[in-house]
Amino acid sequence: MLQTKRSAVALLFVGLLAWSGGLPRVVAQAPPASSSAADPAEPQQIPRRVAIRFLTDSDYPPFNYYDEDNVLTGFNVDVARAVCLELAAACDIQVRPWSELLPALRRGETDAVIASHAVSSNALKIVDFTDRYYHTPARFAGKRSAGRLDATPEGFEGKKIAVTKGTAHEAYLRTFFRDSSIRAFDTPELARDALISGATDLLFDDGIALAFWLNGTASKACCEFKGGPFGEPKYFGDGVAIAVNREDPQLKMLINAALKRMRESGRYEELVLRYFLVRAF
Repeated sequence: MLQTKRSAVALLFVGLLAWSGGLPRVVAQAPPASSSAADPAEPQQIPRRVAIRFLTDSDYPPFNYYDEDNVLTGFNVDVARAVCLELAAACDIQVRPWSELLPALRRGETDAVIASHAVSSNALKIVDFTDRYYHTPARFAGKRSAGRLDATPEGFEGKKIAVTKGTAHEAYLRTFFRDSSIRAFDTPELARDALISGATDLLFDDGIALAFWLNGTASKACCEFKGGPFGEPKYFGDGVAIAVNREDPQLKMLINAALKRMRESGRYEELVLRYFLVRAF
């Protein structure tokens, strides 16, 4: 199951994308350095890389997969290529099975892994991570005919909400939406059917999974997102990042600087819109 495979990437945007307009993330800031001090995070202060070797897997569309011409593509693949372009480095992207990715990184057989790994305490024991390049928030969906709804515990008081049984999404609802009528179903498909049939007013699920469902034929064009994303890390993870070797802090700084420039230039937003017609994060 996708949820299991991607660790804390709860079938899924974005705590959301912290950088593309998600939940606010408050960070304590140090006083600005004097103009004579060099900023170690800026790539011009670091020896450049001639090439960067990335590993990914190939069976997680739309993030990494082979297209109809057997060409490796996907959101993760294009993010890796954009990073290399920002750093004026050659880009070598190879494919291995999911289970072999982080072990190969630890053995020094690649420089970085970009395959939607969630930042987790267990993963941090063996590898390091760059800044998050997307988050996996939860979202509400409801009938288009319902109009705009206030996606708050007060706004959904008394509403019937479908959710998949035993998930973080159910736990979140039962903690924060106690005055709603929570209907837990055995599978995501049954929860979605309940919304389509009108048995429930709303559906609460992974934002990315919902985005593809809403844009696909299975939803029968019934529904749309209601309200913004919910990104509480305790329930929905602490985001997705590029894995790098602990012994290579230079590469981490270079990739972080490239990601920052991609966000500022609008290149990152272009990639999001290329792969996600319904914006989940």
